[in-house]
Order: sequence, then structure tokens, then C-alpha cells
Amino acid sequence: MLYDFHTHTCLSDGALAPMELIRRAMVKGYTALGIADHCARGSMRRIIEEVQADCLLARERWDFLALTGVEITHAPASSIPQLAAEAKKLGAEIVVVHGETLVEPTEPGTNLAAVSCPQVDILAHPGLLTEEEAQLAAETGVFIELTVRQGHCLSNGLVATMARRADAALMLNSDAHQPSDLLTEQFAQQMVRAAGIPEQYIKEILIDNPQELLHRIRARAEANL
Repeated sequence: MLYDFHTHTCLSDGALAPMELIRRAMVKGYTALGIADHCARGSMRRIIEEVQADCLLARERWDFLALTGVEITHAPASSIPQLAAEAKKLGAEIVVVHGETLVEPTEPGTNLAAVSCPQVDILAHPGLLTEEEAQLAAETGVFIELTVRQGHCLSNGLVATMARRADAALMLNSDAHQPSDLLTEQFAQQMVRAAGIPEQYIKEILIDNPQELLHRIRARAEANL
């Protein structure tokens, strides 16, 4: 089983159109794919509408679980609660926040704003994750990302340590921008091991936690019927 809730298309800085990314993930053996293109307020509605149209088509005709998401990126930290709530109202099934990676100038305070917000699902590549941030994520249920993405993955070891210390839920995502970035089960397992995760917790990160996120998505959808 292979889950990945943080990928990008040509609607932001990825290489492929949403439909092609979905098809390539299917062929690669994915169980579920989340598309979370970069956005803030200006492009959010357009991105959600375009991704959602292809995700719904894939679910209808291929019975493949393609999910509509966004990655709130380089927005003012104080705006994250408002933007996350707006994304959900517009139809985003997954809200990812671009965390304080070591390799980009994300505003300090973004991690804290993300893990404090119940409308956020995943804090992506959080860089120098603190004990306070990890503890808040454990309390609010925000998933903390281990990432495969070059540069962003430099802090995976620290992120894993802080999250496990606080009992915050971890998950691995590819942050794919190119077809070659898509995961395989073997490589996903290797990346989790490389972050220093003991063998007995690999299934929790790669399968159990993604399935918990899917359960939450289904519950939200049913509540909105």
C-alpha cells in the first residue's frame, strides 16, 4: 500500500497536469494520491477547482482515490487559520502548510500557526521542529511530515525525534514535482528508516497514519452531506 498526500502539478511548480500525475501514480501502484499545489489567497479558488475536476473524474472512471488539496505556501503566518478554513470551504479535502524548511525563507511562526489550526491536516517539511510545536501537533491532530524532497529532507532526523517524543503523528510524503519523484514502497520504507525510525513504527507512519487521515476526510465529507 502506498499513500502520498503532498504532490505538485503544473498548476504551481510541478511538471505534469493533474490528470497525468494521477495516471502515473496509478500505474506506479499508488493506493491514494493527494495533489496539493502551492497557493495563497490569490490562486486558491482556481487551483482547487481545476484539481478537483480531475480528481473526481479519476474517482468516477478509474475508481482511484485522488484527493484535492492545497499547500499554503509562504503566506503570512497570521493568515494561516483564515486561509485553511477558506480552502476547506472551497472544497479542499487536504490542507497542507509549507513549513519552516531549512532551505527556504518561510516566515518564523508558520509551524506554530499550522499545528495550532484545526483546519490544517499536514505540516510539511517543518525544518527545526520544536518541542512546543510537536506537542501542539499531538494535541490538535495535525500530521507532521517526513519528506523525500531534496533539501527539505535535511531535518527529517530531528523532525522524527521531536514528533516521536511528543507522540505526534508522522507521515511520509514525496513532495513530488516530477514523475521520477513518485514513491515506491521500498524507497518509502528506506526513507523512514533513514530518519531513525525503529522498524516497529514503519507501518504506523506509512499505512496507519495515512489511513487515519483518509478516515477523517470521509467523516468530514459525510458530515457535509
